[in-house]
Amino acid sequence: MKKMGQLYEGKAKKVYATDEKGVYIVSYKDDATALNGLKKGSITGKGAINNRISNHLMAMLEEQNIPTHLVQELNDRETAVKAVTIVPLEVIVRNIAAGSLAKRLGLEEGLKLASTVLEFSYKRDDLGDPLVNEYHIKALALASEDDLRQIKEYSLQINTILGDYLLPLGIELVDFKLEFGKTDDGTIILADEISPDTCRFWDVKTHEKLDKDRFRRDLGGVEDAYKEVLFRLMGGL
Repeated sequence: MKKMGQLYEGKAKKVYATDEKGVYIVSYKDDATALNGLKKGSITGKGAINNRISNHLMAMLEEQNIPTHLVQELNDRETAVKAVTIVPLEVIVRNIAAGSLAKRLGLEEGLKLASTVLEFSYKRDDLGDPLVNEYHIKALALASEDDLRQIKEYSLQINTILGDYLLPLGIELVDFKLEFGKTDDGTIILADEISPDTCRFWDVKTHEKLDKDRFRRDLGGVEDAYKEVLFRLMGGL
């Protein structure tokens, strides 16, 4: 497989075309952003760590019948993925009150929610990725009713699978963001990444934050937190 021209560069990844039909290459960066891009920095080794973590978790989800974009890990930072058209929605799955939800609803951070919450945001950096509901999604034709139904079903299944997988490793799945894409034949599959960049991971016993909140909130120890998640999942690089 040969890497061709760059198709896209986002906050955390670059995407390249390849000489193989239906396959792209994703390259993970060390760049870090928060607060809708207002805060910028770099986390040493983040790209390689997130590449390994995301691929490990997506392979695990594939074994549980969740279709993903994962094709093959190529090296420390690069992975071959199925080419998809990204559905312009971010799905936020919440189990515990934290971050913007706690602030928006006046909840104490760490409060266990009575049931899992699904939220949707419109993928528009220029608008700050605003929250939308199913009426907005339908009105703006962001996803069909069938596609949205499938996305919700997968999101809740992923929440259960990930939560059950992480808990014995001493990691509590507080909340996380998912993105989905459509293949050429219209199939909805999980895309983007699952990593400390896109999930809130807390230590079960101490509630220590093991994710990008350490960067967002200037808590320090960002690199060590990412490495700790990788170590608990895979024993390190």
